[in-house]
Amino acid sequence: MGGTKVAAGVVDESGRVLERSQVPTPSHDPKAVEDAIVDAVNRLRARHPVEAVGIGAAGWVDNTQSIVRFSPHLAWRDEPLRAALAGRIDLPLIVDNDANAAAWAEYRFGAGAGTSVMVCLTLGTGIGGGLVINGELFRGTYGMAGEWGHMVKVPGGHQCECGNRGCWEQYASGNALVREARARLRAGGPQADALAAALGVGPDALTGPHVTAAAMAGDPQAVELLADVGTWMGLGIADVVAGLDPEVVVIGGGVSAAGELLLGPARQAFESTLTGRGFRAYARLELAGFRNDAGLVGAADLARLALREPPDSALFGFWPRRRKRRKRGVGQLGETRARRRELSA
Repeated sequence: MGGTKVAAGVVDESGRVLERSQVPTPSHDPKAVEDAIVDAVNRLRARHPVEAVGIGAAGWVDNTQSIVRFSPHLAWRDEPLRAALAGRIDLPLIVDNDANAAAWAEYRFGAGAGTSVMVCLTLGTGIGGGLVINGELFRGTYGMAGEWGHMVKVPGGHQCECGNRGCWEQYASGNALVREARARLRAGGPQADALAAALGVGPDALTGPHVTAAAMAGDPQAVELLADVGTWMGLGIADVVAGLDPEVVVIGGGVSAAGELLLGPARQAFESTLTGRGFRAYARLELAGFRNDAGLVGAADLARLALREPPDSALFGFWPRRRKRRKRGVGQLGETRARRRELSA
């Protein structure tokens, strides 16, 4: 559930998407958004044996996995989303932040599998963030950890939907890419004409994928626009890594479709500004294995886990928690071996 689209999918236990659907986010009216979610679930479960539903919402979701406290890009304000949907969907249901869901997918099945500390950043309308530590998703005391997109990077800078100015996502997101491309088009002159020809649309119809497609086709201005976003991305990643020291930073979301056109400048800016550079190991910067599907894959897997480990079992901001295997004592092991000898005799 993002600022521009409602993506849904049926996901099996290995993280494979069996079927997917996508529609534009209908409006900023919470009821219309709920209708779109219910319609997507009903369409998919009519063709598949669905056992649980996970919602990845672009907003700050409390630790009960039920209430969207605030969404910068949608009209959710203390929205009891799980309760509203539970009355219309007769299946076990959880709600989580969309970037938490994406992070969980990448840790479980994707680019972060097997890592000790993994940061996941999703670049779409804004910047979402998720953190997995030793196999456990960290959600914070109130469920609102990982909102690095709203770190102020430019005091007094561009107005952000969250209410602040100069947030990181205002310079390193799909919105930032579109804003800068539109500014170039509206400036007029030969460069604007050349960019308009490469994009194939005017400023009002322009979207991020138009810029990405033009850059991948080799248009120099589109490449430069993506490089600017990538540079800002790398500068912010350096701050995140300085605070968390992760093994890997996984980058997903719609803007990540640009691949190395984005990641190359991001890596250069990150490595040239990270504190302690030259005297420390660098976190790896990797593109998300699931790209734009990570949120729906992770939401589905979290819903499946919630069937046996309810979200209210979370302690100290971690959920789901890694299940520890019971260790057999020496005495128990000896008894087991003795019993086997008796049976074999």
